[in-house]
Amino acid sequence: MAGVAPAAPAWARSLARAPLWLAVGAGLCLLAMVVTVCAGVVLRYAFGAPLLGVNEIVQLIAVALAMLALPLTTAGNHHVRVDLFDRPLGRRGRAFGDVLARVLSVTVLWHLCQRAWDKAAEAAAFGDVTNMLELPLWPVYGAIFAGMALCALVFGAQIGALLLGWTHD
Repeated sequence: MAGVAPAAPAWARSLARAPLWLAVGAGLCLLAMVVTVCAGVVLRYAFGAPLLGVNEIVQLIAVALAMLALPLTTAGNHHVRVDLFDRPLGRRGRAFGDVLARVLSVTVLWHLCQRAWDKAAEAAAFGDVTNMLELPLWPVYGAIFAGMALCALVFGAQIGALLLGWTHD
């Protein structure tokens, strides 16, 4: 997925760049989290004025950070893998296991995406907000949806590459 040729169609190049853009968003979330925590600590201990709802803010940012970083992690094959059965399974068994794992991942992510989409729509329709700061919840569900949907697309592309023999995962 990451190595799409320059001659590829525009949609393929855009899809290949999408995990990178979401990862940039994850980096911005990490920066926002660090700034928020630092500001909370400085305000609390230096000025005796704690930042209201710092835990709430950090929790929401952490969800967005994890979901936005997921597609690039998947595209780069940086997930934790256990190769305990690689030798006994052989090359064909490993290939089958790689395809099966990705098919199961896409299936689970599809269902989770449906739930995240429904929850985002519900949160927007009912105006769901956090308890203390009353921050809207639908953007968090939107980040969950975006991260998981693109992750599922990356897995789908990897399935195609494995079946076509374009990779030796």
